[in-house]
Amino acid sequence: MASRIVAQLLVAGATTVLRAASQAWHQALQNAHKSGVAQEAVNKAVKSASGMSVQEARMILSVDPSASWVDVTKRYKHMFEVNQKYGSFYLQSKVYRAWEALDQEYTQEGKKTPEDEAAAQRLMHQEPADAKQDGEQQQQQQKQ
Repeated sequence: MASRIVAQLLVAGATTVLRAASQAWHQALQNAHKSGVAQEAVNKAVKSASGMSVQEARMILSVDPSASWVDVTKRYKHMFEVNQKYGSFYLQSKVYRAWEALDQEYTQEGKKTPEDEAAAQRLMHQEPADAKQDGEQQQQQQKQ
């Protein structure tokens, strides 16, 4: 009989503690929402998900904050192709992530005009200069 009373006391005590913890957690979330801490946490989580700050992306691609989107795309394409041919996959992925971070930044700030976007798309779909030269050399060799 004593064990039954002890068990009931334990269940009642655990229920009270869990209810108090739940209410405290709910109140902490409300306070965080009111003070803006929740939004800061979301912004930080988004930044860490992308993995790269805009400043780091500018350093990797060697572009100024005043650079146009076409300039950023030219720099990205050049560095991506060079690292594809002579570099490492790691460096190539860093270049891509830098371009991705700047793409997001330029889109959010409205720095990309439709004309810039169209010019960047044309630039991205052009063959690399080395590939054009290699293709021309192969054609000349086949003719001979």
